[in-house]
Amino acid sequence: MLLPWGGISQRQLAKRFRVALSFIQKLLKQYRETGSIAPKVRKQQTPTKLSEEQLNILSLIISNNNDATLDELRILLEKQTGVLIGRSTLDRMLKRLNLNLKKKHYIPVFGVAASLKRN
Repeated sequence: MLLPWGGISQRQLAKRFRVALSFIQKLLKQYRETGSIAPKVRKQQTPTKLSEEQLNILSLIISNNNDATLDELRILLEKQTGVLIGRSTLDRMLKRLNLNLKKKHYIPVFGVAASLKRN
């Protein structure tokens, strides 16, 4: 097969760019079909797992349980909405709501320093 790259074999291309042979084959197929190896444009995004109403419920759950872990929040959300989502999905939903779950660790300033000095 005559390649647009000047006669280099598919295996040599894969080795040269350190990619799988199947990737080169897919690129060549795309080149034959479209004339380009540019990345394809996604036309349809995957719909979110939670509706706007469920996102509002999640926001309320977080405001009432701001020290809960992702797993605990998942369970609370399931109890209130009937929808069980994964931890990574929950994390994406939190980012969508501009929320984070950083735990606050309170350490008494004088208590720790004083106990370290005594020892």
